[in-house]
Amino acid sequence: MKSMFVLITALLFSFTLCGQEVKVPKEVKSSFEKLYPKASDVKWEKEKQSEYEAGFKNDGKNISVVFDNDGNLKETETSIRVTELPKPIAPYIDKKHAGFNITGAYKIVDDKGKVTFETEITKDKETKELKFDQYGKHISKKEMKKEKNEKEEKEKE
Repeated sequence: MKSMFVLITALLFSFTLCGQEVKVPKEVKSSFEKLYPKASDVKWEKEKQSEYEAGFKNDGKNISVVFDNDGNLKETETSIRVTELPKPIAPYIDKKHAGFNITGAYKIVDDKGKVTFETEITKDKETKELKFDQYGKHISKKEMKKEKNEKEEKEKE
């Protein structure tokens, strides 16, 4: 009985945390609204200790931006079409990751103007995230957790 009480308390606490709204500093909101006055479906998350991320739609594109506590833009990530990726990326994926399909493509611009590209590729239940420089040269690979894929599969059912 005691363990049941602990379990229920833990679940209620986790649901409470998930439902809490992120308190975004006014400097951050002000900077965001100046840059994206037509943004819709804005969702804020706390990133690291001193950064805030907003995911939203703007002019039909999915965009994610990261600001520091003072409202300085740190990074912009924009969803793009696969055809907008630098030309060397698709052949690289075909050669090094045969059988994988590109399921997401993103253009990332940091606060210094450095451009990188990110792709999400999948094959069966395996998902990887690949990063490329502005010219399409591969930089890094990250294996995605299978638990996420299994969770997404359950949500689809």
